[in-house]
Amino acid sequence: MGLLDGKVALITGAARGIGKAVALKFAAEGADVAFTDLVINEDAQQTVAELTAFGHKVKAYASNAANFDETHAVVEQIKADFGHIDILVNNAGITKDGLMLKMTEAQWDAVIAVNLKSAFNFIHAITPIMMRQRGGSIINMSSVVGVHGNASQCNYAASKAGLIALAKSIGQEMGRKGLRANSIAPGFIETAMTQALPEEVRNEWIEKIPLRRGGTPEDIANVATFLASDMSSYVTGQVIQVDGGMNM
Repeated sequence: MGLLDGKVALITGAARGIGKAVALKFAAEGADVAFTDLVINEDAQQTVAELTAFGHKVKAYASNAANFDETHAVVEQIKADFGHIDILVNNAGITKDGLMLKMTEAQWDAVIAVNLKSAFNFIHAITPIMMRQRGGSIINMSSVVGVHGNASQCNYAASKAGLIALAKSIGQEMGRKGLRANSIAPGFIETAMTQALPEEVRNEWIEKIPLRRGGTPEDIANVATFLASDMSSYVTGQVIQVDGGMNM
């Protein structure tokens, strides 16, 4: 028996990386999975195939998470297709790094729109559904830079800090309706992006981590599963740093 048997999860930006790992873990624990991405390309189709192998309902939806109207439409479609939505993981995100003095308005706006406004869009669309169900778990995928900041990432750090504050606020607003909202703050996670970094940069990062390794997408997925499941039924408004102790 899985931790998420009978639950429906909606995950944004789940065609690859951490979002895909979360989707796979949720399906392995018994959840039906709906996920969105900007386009349903080969990566997304491969993710659907891998999720379907667990024997649960799976469907991918093309949607611009930063667009308010598109988000509401896709949430209503997912509700119609699956019957209910119990878990929302706001995972969609991009980076457009640069020093503040060289950062363009377009770089700032794009990151805030995809990383932070998208979470507002999905929470705005999904809370009426969860309120009627008298329950639901919302998980915002933040970052350790949202807790501590990072040079050359003021837009990204601000968006990730906003996700933490958003979850805390929703936790306060919606707790009486049975909704929980929490954040995960990953540290240095081994993905295609970090694998492409120069070896000296990777080594410098790992030297700062007490566990002396990068995390895996599965490390994040395990924490997301805890927050999505009834095991965390008395946990809301929290941010869990999954960083190997890098930012104690």
